[in-house]
Amino acid sequence: MTLILWEAVLLYSLTLISFASPTTLVANLSQSQTNGNSQLGTLSAPTLPEFLTNNPLPDGFPWGSKTASNSNPYEQSPTTGVIRNYNFVIERGYKAPDGVNKSVIMINGQIPGPTIEANWGDTIQVTVTNNITGPEEGTSLHWHGLLQTETPWFDGVPSVQQCPIAPGSTFTYSFKAGLYGTGWYHSHYSAQYADGLSGPMIIYGPPNAEYDIDLGPVFLTDLYHEPYFSIVESQETQNLPLDSHLFSDNNLINGKGNYSCSQAPPGTDCVPNAGLSKFNFQSGKTHLLRLINAGAEALQRFTIDGYEMTIIANDFVPVKPYNTTMVTLGVGQRSDILVQAIGEPTDAVWMRSDASEACSSSLNPHALAAIYYESANTTQAPTSTATTYNDTLCGNDPLESTVPFFSYSPLSPPATTQDINITLAYNETNYVQWYMNNSTFRANYDNPLLLLANQGNISYPTNPQWNVYNFGSNTSIRIVLYNYVEHVSHPMHLHGHNFWVVAEGVGQWDGTVNSINPQRRDTQMIQSAAGEDQPGYLVLEFNTDNPGVWPLHCHIAWHVSSGMYVNIMERPDDITETEIPDIMQQTCTDWAIYSAHDVVDQIDSGV
Repeated sequence: MTLILWEAVLLYSLTLISFASPTTLVANLSQSQTNGNSQLGTLSAPTLPEFLTNNPLPDGFPWGSKTASNSNPYEQSPTTGVIRNYNFVIERGYKAPDGVNKSVIMINGQIPGPTIEANWGDTIQVTVTNNITGPEEGTSLHWHGLLQTETPWFDGVPSVQQCPIAPGSTFTYSFKAGLYGTGWYHSHYSAQYADGLSGPMIIYGPPNAEYDIDLGPVFLTDLYHEPYFSIVESQETQNLPLDSHLFSDNNLINGKGNYSCSQAPPGTDCVPNAGLSKFNFQSGKTHLLRLINAGAEALQRFTIDGYEMTIIANDFVPVKPYNTTMVTLGVGQRSDILVQAIGEPTDAVWMRSDASEACSSSLNPHALAAIYYESANTTQAPTSTATTYNDTLCGNDPLESTVPFFSYSPLSPPATTQDINITLAYNETNYVQWYMNNSTFRANYDNPLLLLANQGNISYPTNPQWNVYNFGSNTSIRIVLYNYVEHVSHPMHLHGHNFWVVAEGVGQWDGTVNSINPQRRDTQMIQSAAGEDQPGYLVLEFNTDNPGVWPLHCHIAWHVSSGMYVNIMERPDDITETEIPDIMQQTCTDWAIYSAHDVVDQIDSGV
């Protein structure tokens, strides 16, 4: 049961007193019962290749002679001519990822959804059929981290680039794998992805460090037993305390976890020891793990007992390798890590991901998975001891630690600067909303902004809740974000760009920036305020090389659901000259037909 803070303090304190590891890993539920058709988290899950081999191989690789150090990925992306086709059928069902039978939204009967694989420069084509019933809902899919250069209409945000995919309808996305590394996809319709509508997306490209085995995605998610719509309803309530927090019920690795059924409300369909994820290690080999925080709220702290890890990429950006014993990931962020298998062939060790107790709200924050060496007993639980770490900073690694492998610097100074203040307040009807520059976002599913801009409509004075910032023909943009809310940090995600993070911290920014090859990524934590006049700040810069309407928002599902979102309109003159495929208008026609006879219950921002 999901509870808000003022109802949950006692229960929270009791459940965090101790955390006992199981002694056996013989699961009480089958993989089908917990995760459907997904093989993630099982010892039979396949390792990943260096690249997909049904591509042309100039110079021995699908991307030819391009390397991580000699090619600007934003200007020199290859074009292979190969199309990777996927068919996704989205349906509602019931699964028990941690033993509690709950409503989920699956793709092809899988939770997490199928892993998309492509080579750098391929075209990814995904045909989506919306079969969500009980009740019917619209949907859309966003391809998190891909820039959608020349295809901004396929970014997948309803009310921005497209109308929702109507129930019973089919829509095909087609876009270039213009970056490489570890990404993911998820629904961008309300908080729908919190019910499981998401999956990994792996794009193979030139390595920036050597490894032996690619173990594939490590999907980290907080879990809420209530359906997402009920949770949104609980937040869209008058006079909710401003300092209330939603508590997740559990934390999972690759969609699996255990839950103490004694915590569940009476009558809950719950099976203890549902089963944990398992991974294979080979003695003496270097393993690549692709960490993805695909959760709704939790900032994750990832560790492997007694092991050092080497980070080689953050989001879709290879970085100069650096070592750590703990990886911090805000919602939407990814890190590729290398782990050297230094144990004996019979060893077993715990992998852990903790929903940060300082920065997040979870009744059961500790996720476990087991790593087994080649001769280990895979039914016995590891006995390793957890790595200790500092859980006080609700932010990412220091900017000086994360140096992009390919050197690329912003224009200095930028052509224009926009300050955006983040606040939390009651609206005129006493509902709690998140505000960006005193405006909270609300979507209009019937009128996507990109399609309006294409028709020359680029100003919305009568619709201020659309939160559109029109930057005209400016060649580069600096956005200075100030977070004036204490005890709440935010993973800020920008669509359509890898931004430079030129400064971050707490207090009043003094104007100092790192303009020489600063960190680039698509999602970055902004820290909480330390007092009324001590906001957290985050300074982002990017070039306007991608005409479109691009969301900038917090990636905590419940925050964006409550309006923490703005739109960046980039090079509107170019948008008006763009030929947008007819399927985008047809999707709006299908949606209009559906919504004309089925009233859409949009109780939140819509995205």
